[in-house]
Amino acid sequence: MTQPPDTPPAQEPVIRTIAMPADTNPSGDIFGGWLMAQMDLAAGNLAGRIGKGRAATIAVDGMTFHKPVKVGDEVSLYADLVATGRTSMRIHVEAWRRPRYGTDCTKVTDAIFTFVAIDAEGRSRPIPKD
Repeated sequence: MTQPPDTPPAQEPVIRTIAMPADTNPSGDIFGGWLMAQMDLAAGNLAGRIGKGRAATIAVDGMTFHKPVKVGDEVSLYADLVATGRTSMRIHVEAWRRPRYGTDCTKVTDAIFTFVAIDAEGRSRPIPKD
């Protein structure tokens, strides 16, 4: 089922954080790199649970920034598993913003993050079957 536009996913966010002044460019907008890092953390959180251990980001596909994030905005990150391979996981992450004193949410960006399950030496390992 597709969610209506300007409606965040129904599940709980993987991460919810507040955009702070140290994360801005000179114009007062939050750096895209900061937002991408938050999305990577959200995807990594899910990858760790699915892979039951360490996982490393190997690719990010299709990120376009649709709206800016401002200082004080609450940023909610939602992550869903799209596909798994023998050692890899593709995870879709959506980033939504809500103004600090507002109630309207706006989708900021989304992307597919690909992770590989890794062992203690950093080598790929199979994803455990449940």
